[in-house]
Amino acid sequence: IIRLFNHSITMVQAWVYNDQPEVDQRESHQYTPNQAVPLESLAALGVLHWTIDPSGCEEDPCKGELGRIRNERSYKNHDIITVSPEKLPNYEAKIKSFFEEHLHEDEEIRFCLEGQGYFDVRNDLDSKWIRILVKSGDMIVLPAGMYHRFTLDTSNYIKVIRLFQDAPRWEAINRGEKAEATPARKQYLDFSNEIDTNKSLYQASASASSTTSVGVNGESFILQEGAKSIANY
Repeated sequence: IIRLFNHSITMVQAWVYNDQPEVDQRESHQYTPNQAVPLESLAALGVLHWTIDPSGCEEDPCKGELGRIRNERSYKNHDIITVSPEKLPNYEAKIKSFFEEHLHEDEEIRFCLEGQGYFDVRNDLDSKWIRILVKSGDMIVLPAGMYHRFTLDTSNYIKVIRLFQDAPRWEAINRGEKAEATPARKQYLDFSNEIDTNKSLYQASASASSTTSVGVNGESFILQEGAKSIANY
């Protein structure tokens, strides 16, 4: 556990997804014993992660470590959404739609303020799913062109800051010919083909947090939350 200021945060956890169609998507879907995936293996697939104290970030998303990362990676825009049965109409149908395998033509950047959920990312080397638990203090970046999906866990609650380099393109492109033909997918495949196939992504290893250099906080504007903005998580 890392203690930042007065906030205790555990490092990100990831594991090989145990596909059990009869089990609710919100369960952990771990093998017994669990097949853990270390942080550096996620980085090898292009998934980035930071652990940040979330205190005050909702009020000022340009402050501190979050502000430095935003400036370094040119995340100019953001909004804040809450996903729960109380906040999201047609909740059960929506979370099933989030769980469809898809990609985006931009990075997907999420910083978790409260609650928790799961991002599943597809390892193109062996077609296995890797499940990543995201909870308060976790910031995750999924590369453009990577197949993934999202679900809440059994707590059915998460509040996140969504970050964007430019105006967001909300379209989730489900796996298929259209997705495969996108420039983002082709670029990601070029990247994934360079991964060392002789090294197992699932071998046990000590996790390490990502780091960023100090930068000047950038300006941002808040995107308006609405039916379109939460159609795709």
